[in-house]
Amino acid sequence: MHYSKIILVFLTLFGFSFSSFSQSLIEGKIIDGDNKSPLSKVQIINTETKDTIFSNSQGVFRVNKVGIYSFKKEGYNKKTINLKSNKYYVIQLSINPSELNEVIINASNIPQKLKRSITSSEIISTADIERGNSVDIVPILNRTPGIFMQSGALNTNRITIRGIGSRNLYGTSKIRAYFQDIPLTSGNGETTIEDFELGSISRLEIIKGSGSSIYGAGLGGTIHLMPQSAYLNQNSAESDILFGSFGLIKGIVNVNHGTEKNSFRAIYSNTHSDGYRDNNDYNRQTFTINTNHFLNDKNDITFLGSYVDLKGFIPSSINENTYKNNPKEAAFTWAQSKGYEDTKRGVFGLSWNHQYNSNIKQTTSVFTSFKDAYEPRPFDVLTENTSAIGIRSRILGSIKKLNWTFGGELFKDNYKSRKFKNLYKEYPAGTGSVEGDKFFDLKEKRTYYNIFFETNYHISEKTMLSFGLNFNKTSYTLNDRFVTNDNPDQSGSYEFKGIVSPKLGISYLFTDNISLYSNISHGFSPPSTTETLLPDGLINPDIKPETGWNFEIGTRSSFFNNRLQLNLALYRLDVRNLLVARRTGNDEFIGVNAGKTQHDGLEVSLNYQWLKKQTYTLSTYTNYTLNNFVFKEFIDDTNNYSGNDLTGVPKNIFNAGIDFQSAFGVFGNINFQHVGSMPINDSNSLFSDSYNLSNLKFGFQRNINKKLNFKVYLGINNIFDEAYASQILINASGFGGTAPRYYYPGNPVNYYSGLQLSYSF
Repeated sequence: MHYSKIILVFLTLFGFSFSSFSQSLIEGKIIDGDNKSPLSKVQIINTETKDTIFSNSQGVFRVNKVGIYSFKKEGYNKKTINLKSNKYYVIQLSINPSELNEVIINASNIPQKLKRSITSSEIISTADIERGNSVDIVPILNRTPGIFMQSGALNTNRITIRGIGSRNLYGTSKIRAYFQDIPLTSGNGETTIEDFELGSISRLEIIKGSGSSIYGAGLGGTIHLMPQSAYLNQNSAESDILFGSFGLIKGIVNVNHGTEKNSFRAIYSNTHSDGYRDNNDYNRQTFTINTNHFLNDKNDITFLGSYVDLKGFIPSSINENTYKNNPKEAAFTWAQSKGYEDTKRGVFGLSWNHQYNSNIKQTTSVFTSFKDAYEPRPFDVLTENTSAIGIRSRILGSIKKLNWTFGGELFKDNYKSRKFKNLYKEYPAGTGSVEGDKFFDLKEKRTYYNIFFETNYHISEKTMLSFGLNFNKTSYTLNDRFVTNDNPDQSGSYEFKGIVSPKLGISYLFTDNISLYSNISHGFSPPSTTETLLPDGLINPDIKPETGWNFEIGTRSSFFNNRLQLNLALYRLDVRNLLVARRTGNDEFIGVNAGKTQHDGLEVSLNYQWLKKQTYTLSTYTNYTLNNFVFKEFIDDTNNYSGNDLTGVPKNIFNAGIDFQSAFGVFGNINFQHVGSMPINDSNSLFSDSYNLSNLKFGFQRNINKKLNFKVYLGINNIFDEAYASQILINASGFGGTAPRYYYPGNPVNYYSGLQLSYSF
């Protein structure tokens, strides 16, 4: 009995001790606040005892004492949190724009530091986005080496990466885009990112060229839009109102609500502009929601949704005489018909992350999207309805020195297009477009799937080898629902042969601050359904996808205690089966394979932090893009353009800028851009003029108290009122004796000003 009491007391004390220990055990996970990649080797310091531990390879940490801890990792801003017992923490760190080479990128699906990437990748941070206003994405992308975005209006844009996409006359193609894990590229290969609210984007991760084996089609590259994440344990509201030239007014409301394991962010924006030119009004409303739900240490779910309601009038391109003498004027027929586009689009996705164990993780996303568009044009009235659904799943694993991912993506969309006669000429001037009889009705089912595999093997501490493989299958089915004696039946199916695209790359770390990478990769871009049609409306069975091999070498380096960052890339991209839009009538084209192009390029950027003190910082950036893009073989009908420069791409682009910020609230930046001349037609008989743009922004921000912050700012674009063409319509032709309309005039000097209020609850 005596012994039994002793044992009972011992067990009671043991249980109490164990209970006390378990109550003080604190666990959590540290992730990138934007792309949710786990952050390893984060330094976790108890601010009182100075005890230090590090997160493991999955970003997991454990401490056994409550208190205030600081979380530090190179490439990220330090965060200090009061950790309490019996709680599971998810710590979200934000990137430090001055140390981008150290940031973990997720664009390749295998999280790694940017400086160890074997592809030419770029990060556009929140600080880069905030250099200008929250309306126009064009200057943001155009400050990035290798990327050039032309803009005829807020709703008329074309993006090229390393010259790919320049042959597309209207809009962006041959470039993939994702909103987190949701594809923004249609089954037709067309991509639109400019409609998304800039204020809802935290950063962009861009892969240039065909260096990724996990996204399939997209010869030019892949653009990832990372939405602002919903932050845990934070409750805040922010409003921003902006006024500017040409009747610009915009309002944004941004609300975040976060508990210990669930967070919600909702962003609403409303934008209006009268536009610089005639027939240039623009109205857009957007709503974005992003939620995170950390169910436990192995499972989390994210919901992402975006809705855009846009109506933008279209001034279109003008001829040289009008461009030089009256650039505000809209194209005559577009002004008479009051042409515009009225679009409603939404994308929605649900992502689930499951950690099987410390070495294997699975990420699965299901998504859907829709787009309804109504576009009266001088030559017809076009209605479009698109609905899409898809799933993307991948497994990520690690075995000692080997990191790998394997997965697939299935995407299906249904596209319906109808065309009606535009009867505006039959009505009094000023009436605008009037819908007439239907003369075209086509339904398309477009499907593709990708199966991909990619692996990184660390041969040594300094050397990493990467290999990837992608298999893509794309098919179209057309159902012509308007067949008459004058309209032959376009119904039919077209299925491209499966395309295998390999990638091989190597990265070598000379020192902790100097890395060298090289890769060889294959990419492709299938023709759109309209490009597969012959002039008589029948499917062309001989048309082929564009394919290309990319050869690249580059370096990412930092010097002087990480104050100077140097990125440099040299590449050659050889493209075969070049797709050419051959004009068959007024604004009517067919696609043909017409030859080969060779893209040789140099991209270099230098960022230097001159001053970094507690009271103020001063930094500069410069970058240069040299494009030597030529038609290696190009015979279009009876014309031989072999040896000519690629149409629609400037020979060189130079950017420079200064950023200043102070602890007492004053901030500002000035940016300069030079864009070289570019060929306007394939014969190279006509070139656009080079131009220089200078933009300025400055402001003041202050914490009124611990919870309320305000910011006021003023910006001036095109300070020296340069006349320039902001977009070129290549190979334009005149009909009925009219001069060809090549030019979209850029905005003259213009300003914007705004007030932002932020409140933390």
